[in-house]
Amino acid sequence: MSQINDLFAEFDVPELTAGVDEVGRGPLCGDVVTAAVILDPARPISGLNDSKKLTEKRREALFAEIQEKALSFCIARASVAEIDEINILQASLLAMHRAVAGLSIQPEYVLVDGNKVPKWPYKAEAVVKGDSRVPAIAAASILAKVTRDREMIALDGVYPGYGMAGHKGYPTKVHMEALQRLGVTPIHRRSYAPVRAMLESEQ
Repeated sequence: MSQINDLFAEFDVPELTAGVDEVGRGPLCGDVVTAAVILDPARPISGLNDSKKLTEKRREALFAEIQEKALSFCIARASVAEIDEINILQASLLAMHRAVAGLSIQPEYVLVDGNKVPKWPYKAEAVVKGDSRVPAIAAASILAKVTRDREMIALDGVYPGYGMAGHKGYPTKVHMEALQRLGVTPIHRRSYAPVRAMLESEQ
């Protein structure tokens, strides 16, 4: 509990503060997923950190604990079609807006990972590297990452051969070779340069 209080004190924000983070800006396919979390100071969660710094096993355990102990949480997204239509930055901000709007408790303040805050009616600020500095943002990063990872593993079965369960849609060598061999799927982001180049080469 002291860790949570110390980190929140750094930003001098109200107790009903939501942390917001996104996962999936870099991948060539799949939705961008966001989460918003209001933690309960009376029910501290040990070990919250940037989801990328945690093992998969630890993320999975924290995913369940966050959902059990948080005062409120919401997981939201922007689709591949929305990413292609309005660009990944705007789609990420839209998904963040949806996550906060979906909370069952209206936050008094919102802390957003990164350097941009969506246009919304909430008092808010962006926190660079917030997922390793603010527990509520760390919790949001865990919910978003576990959700998106699970979806990419499921999509690996729908689109076999691309290795999505392993690279989660990121432009790895395995993924790029699969694109060359198998072509572009409906879940690939056509506005992304490697995918767009692949489509143009097929014409």
